[in-house]
Amino acid sequence: MTTSAIRVRPALGRIRWAAAIAVFVIAAIVPLVLADLTFFVQTTLAAVVVTGLSLFMGYAGQASLGQSAFVAVGGLSVAALTVNLGLPPLLTLVLAPVLGGLVAALVGWPLLRLRGHYLAFGTLAVLLIIQAVMATVPFLGGGVGIFGIPPLSVGPIVLTGQLPYAYLALAALALAMIVTRNLVNSRFGRGIRAIAGSESAAASSGVPVLRSKLVVFAVAGAMAGLAGGIGAFFTPFVGPDTYPALASFGYVIMAVVGGLGSLWGGVVGAVALSLWLQLLSALAALPGLPPTAGPIFQYAGYGIVLVVFLLLLPRGIVPSVVSGYVRLRSRSARQRVPAREAARR
Repeated sequence: MTTSAIRVRPALGRIRWAAAIAVFVIAAIVPLVLADLTFFVQTTLAAVVVTGLSLFMGYAGQASLGQSAFVAVGGLSVAALTVNLGLPPLLTLVLAPVLGGLVAALVGWPLLRLRGHYLAFGTLAVLLIIQAVMATVPFLGGGVGIFGIPPLSVGPIVLTGQLPYAYLALAALALAMIVTRNLVNSRFGRGIRAIAGSESAAASSGVPVLRSKLVVFAVAGAMAGLAGGIGAFFTPFVGPDTYPALASFGYVIMAVVGGLGSLWGGVVGAVALSLWLQLLSALAALPGLPPTAGPIFQYAGYGIVLVVFLLLLPRGIVPSVVSGYVRLRSRSARQRVPAREAARR
């Protein structure tokens, strides 16, 4: 590593911390000025899911197309346990990530022995199975869905309106990012990054490959379950159409757009793709367009974004911006060295 690259690292770290503080301050102010917080809450919850997915796909090097399955587990945990069993809403919200991670661990035990597109389609099959169960089991809605989910309450405090759920979603995102950062920077994190490089080399170095992948898959499932639980309270309705396969594909595209293997990639990708889809929805609502324009624009939007980023920014937004900044600072540092030497002479 060159001297200029070493000098850039502390500056890059300070910029990251300043950017993180600025982003969360702005995110805390935005709900206070918006009249409708539906888009804000949905985008923030999507960022929670994509943060876990980026951990699984980017750092561990695995593939998943069925992350909505664990979002559904979290939403069903809240809906079925509060409406059908009468459990306290706060308890069901705590159980949502627990059950999401547990289901991910159970299905991951056989699935994570697969690799590549076999694993991706295996996770998609899990989502389709959960959708089929939701459509047939009366306890889980029986094809009609579960209505009347009570608002989240903490003792005598009842969260009413959209604003409390916006800040709850932000807290969940902050928690997901802290967990991801600590996990990646730990000894375990070095092991999963070794798995992404080569599973055989990681195994020969003493990394428990299957167990490590299972832990990461469970953590990603827990984050998705937490997002699903908050989303169920926010809606408040859960049905088979609430967690479509298209949403799972959207999570993958968000991770790719933001940058796989980047802590902020999930957040940036979720915001960027959500704004893009919101723009397409506004265009589809213009007078003179057919009613089918909305879904057509959405599918086309996913395809356009994926192709453009794979061709122009294959690493995603965050890694490309960071590497560009590092190159710029390194070039500036190299140019300053001859100038200092000439001044000394």
